[in-house]
Amino acid sequence: MENFAIIKIFVLTALAFITAILSTPILTHFLYKYKFGKKIREGGDTPIMSALHAHKSGTPSSGGILVWGIVLIFSVIFWLLATYIKVDWLSQFNFLSRSQTLLPLGAMIAAALVGLFDDIFNVKGWGKNGNGIKFKHKIIIFFVIALVGAYWFYYKLDWDVIHVPFGGNYEIGWWYIPVFIAVIVGTAFAVNQTDGLDGLAGGTMLSAYAVVGAISFSQGRYDLATFCGVIVGALMAFLWFNIPPARFFMGDTGSMSLGITLGIVAMLTNTALLLPVIGIIFVLEAFSTIIQILSKKFFKRKVFLSAPIHHHFEAIGWSEAKIVMRAWVIACVAGVLGLVIALLDKIV
Repeated sequence: MENFAIIKIFVLTALAFITAILSTPILTHFLYKYKFGKKIREGGDTPIMSALHAHKSGTPSSGGILVWGIVLIFSVIFWLLATYIKVDWLSQFNFLSRSQTLLPLGAMIAAALVGLFDDIFNVKGWGKNGNGIKFKHKIIIFFVIALVGAYWFYYKLDWDVIHVPFGGNYEIGWWYIPVFIAVIVGTAFAVNQTDGLDGLAGGTMLSAYAVVGAISFSQGRYDLATFCGVIVGALMAFLWFNIPPARFFMGDTGSMSLGITLGIVAMLTNTALLLPVIGIIFVLEAFSTIIQILSKKFFKRKVFLSAPIHHHFEAIGWSEAKIVMRAWVIACVAGVLGLVIALLDKIV
């Protein structure tokens, strides 16, 4: 079973990459044809970022469709093949299961659709100052999706356990619900903040999903590991076209869906407390934004030239490629460290 699971994961990861690569010309044709280009608006609340990114105006947004679209298509196709074509080896490629992947897939699609509406609002110039859905409304949306997930875990799956690395499992009862919500909202917010440079969010998420996929495999959650593998394959194809200069941007439809899903996978594998290590770049991006907001509100001054922190590095003269590739290196090292901690925790 384990040997076939390895084959299943790598075959579907590779197939997701190939399918996404071949699908990209269709997606980009649609995005360019219908003028789905992102508008970089001058001034406003982020004058430094607007000036640095003015040359990117018109680049299509919503490239994240490529990732969640492939995951959805693969989930449905292989489930249909397993259900209606009674071939043993073929049915084993199905990775859609109630206990492991139904919730993360559902949350991914729900968040993706909300993010897609936000991208449309941005393109059309709707919403406050033409910037789409307000920040506080995004947080509310994250909260609602997280609340549904918390209900599913606590009442449907009967989960109320938090694992502390090297400290064991702790039953926390109904407190599991607010903890779950905090993890999902925090992860979604952090990933959303990271999506600001060509290849930054895609590369750091690829590392994170590879790690949580490996942890899922080590726990015998082969369907969940395959689910993560398909995301990794699609993200690799996305990165092929997203590295500077980007053919398209991920958009909120990608960052919101992948951020929320990463948090849910962490809860499914009971590695929420490892997530800040595995996703260290997301943590730095989120905290830089929070620090900037609080400092401006209470002290009327900026800590960073621009936030999130990747824009600060741009403002002091770092090239976009340098920022992105250094973030990738940090994300990979942190991911390996998180994986090592998770594996050591199993044997200690």
